[in-house]
Amino acid sequence: MALQKKTIRLLILEDSQNEAERLVSLFRNAGQATRVHRLTSSDDLAEALTQTWDLLINAPQSENLDPSEAIGAIRRQAKDIPIIQLTAGNDAEAITEALMLGAQDALPQGEDEWLLLVANRELANLEERRARRSAEVALREAEKRCQLLLDSSVDAIAYVHDGMHIYANRAYLELFGYDDVEDLEGMPMIDLIAGTDQSRFKTFLKNYQTLEGAAELACGGVRADGDTLKTRMIFSPAAYDGEPCIQVVIRAENDSAELQKLREISSQDPVTGLLNRNSFLEVMDAAVERAVNAGQSASLAYVRVDRFAALQADIGLADSDELLSQLATLLRGHFSGDSQLARFADDVFTVLQPGLTPQQAEPELRKLLSKVEGHLLDVGGRTVQTTLSIGVAGLDEKTAKAQDAIERAHRCADDLSDGNALKIYNPADELAAAANRGDIIAMLKQALENNSFRLLFQPIISLRGDSFEHYEVLLRLLDPQGVEVPPSEFLSVASEAGLATKIDRWVILNSIKLLAEHRAKGHRTRLFLHLSAASIQDASLLAWLGVVLKASRLPGDSLAFELGEADAVAYLKPAKALAQGLAGLGCRIALSQFGCVLNPFNTLKHLDAEFIKVDGSYTQDLTRQENQEALKALLAELHEQQKQSIVPFVESATVLATLWQAGVSYIQGHYLQGPSQSMDYDFSSDEE
Repeated sequence: MALQKKTIRLLILEDSQNEAERLVSLFRNAGQATRVHRLTSSDDLAEALTQTWDLLINAPQSENLDPSEAIGAIRRQAKDIPIIQLTAGNDAEAITEALMLGAQDALPQGEDEWLLLVANRELANLEERRARRSAEVALREAEKRCQLLLDSSVDAIAYVHDGMHIYANRAYLELFGYDDVEDLEGMPMIDLIAGTDQSRFKTFLKNYQTLEGAAELACGGVRADGDTLKTRMIFSPAAYDGEPCIQVVIRAENDSAELQKLREISSQDPVTGLLNRNSFLEVMDAAVERAVNAGQSASLAYVRVDRFAALQADIGLADSDELLSQLATLLRGHFSGDSQLARFADDVFTVLQPGLTPQQAEPELRKLLSKVEGHLLDVGGRTVQTTLSIGVAGLDEKTAKAQDAIERAHRCADDLSDGNALKIYNPADELAAAANRGDIIAMLKQALENNSFRLLFQPIISLRGDSFEHYEVLLRLLDPQGVEVPPSEFLSVASEAGLATKIDRWVILNSIKLLAEHRAKGHRTRLFLHLSAASIQDASLLAWLGVVLKASRLPGDSLAFELGEADAVAYLKPAKALAQGLAGLGCRIALSQFGCVLNPFNTLKHLDAEFIKVDGSYTQDLTRQENQEALKALLAELHEQQKQSIVPFVESATVLATLWQAGVSYIQGHYLQGPSQSMDYDFSSDEE
């Protein structure tokens, strides 16, 4: 099995030098060039993680460094390094534990062919993620350059949608005598056209909607002060913020040489002589690009002067500027020549240190704290003392935007309420804080990190006799105060945030673990598990599930996977492939919320589902004869096709009696038992 030809940077956690060399030979014999480092300690790991790696392979155990510690360190630093955990034999518990800790896969030691297959898959996925991040950086750079070109163009340029201004550059504002772009946003363009030309302009704009390419119009313009000017307008199709619009380039036909010159903006802060905010943001953008595309990490320090407002009130504005100037001089002397320093805000300095992680930058930053605390500043004939609060964040291959790093460092500085302290950004702390603020995405990420979702089980009860004990698995999310977040709220957010597949896998892993324990007590139990639309489209799900099932030693038919009817119809081709793959693993297929599309039975021609759970709307108001008839007709057709029917939301004995008469296979609802944290329903009572 040949791996991809690109040289990979491989980390190996293995006490045995011989075994590590054997693994390296395995890759090289497969035609894969490798650059390898064997981990020998926690310090060695910390040093290694300052570099870029493509893959980590953990031995089942190590006396020098526990594999779980290595996985945890990578997760804490948010490093994008795929992890393959080897286990001593086909140990189900060890495999499950490794997957839950954050390993991408776990497999028995010695399964060399399997290892190569998994490594190949993870390396390909890594390459895709890196390419996507590079593309995102390139796109932002292109958008930035485009915006800079627009802003700095000597031509007056505006974007117009439905005749209204949505953007105007500086030259356009100056041409028409406006100070701020907000003055023009939402203003009809016709308001800038001379009265004598307005009718002609309207006709032109109306007709332009049907034209292709560029078109020109000469007409009079009206400035904000009422003066008129002759203009030539060039119209062309464009897009702004992803929306179609019209670009208008306006050139004044009268002489206005001063409008051809734009003011040069100094890169320096006039008080401190350091870079100003705008220039530093450009430096940060370049640093992010190097981090993402070349693996060149950097550390950002957000340095706030403690209690600056009180100092300013005490010594005055002029002396405050002098204080900042002296602090800037101190900062210049403290940091090496390749560090980039800026005055980022009134009381904030920023320091970008290329080639360092936050942990590597920390000792020098703590020395700065001590230096400033002990330094006596002579300001306006007075001795002034101050301290700093420093927040630190890293730039690495996973840094999407410069603003992300700045905001992280900023928040860390804000957390230091007492001042004269330093805090390094920790993704786990960030998640917890965001979760406490009620951020559902943060709650979801924190629940994934901490394994803090709650699983509930609701029995699905046979009316026709069945040796299996069936439960549907339901997912619950608790906020930091322990209050349940309604599924209708967090499931849609999870989907929009791209977390649905991770959550599905968390549910599958934890359900399988609990199911294995439950079946070990003598129960013949089957769990029904929901799959999101994202999981239906996830081509890697089947291979992953195969590994998990093999590790758990559970038979495939102990799991039934539920696909929502709407999702199955929307993604019918991947749903069909998934159903076939699941059947190959021995798993059962269920189609839920059935009967809501125009021709529900057409779906069953393509999707071989054993269980059909009808939509809850069919059990609403079954006292009405027409509703009973609609349900009976649907069930009759299902049973004709030899499908096992499930009717949910059974809330009364009357409904139960109706369903019994209709020949329903299974029922589910609060009348029988609501969702519970235990699989404790007494199925034997239904057989009496």
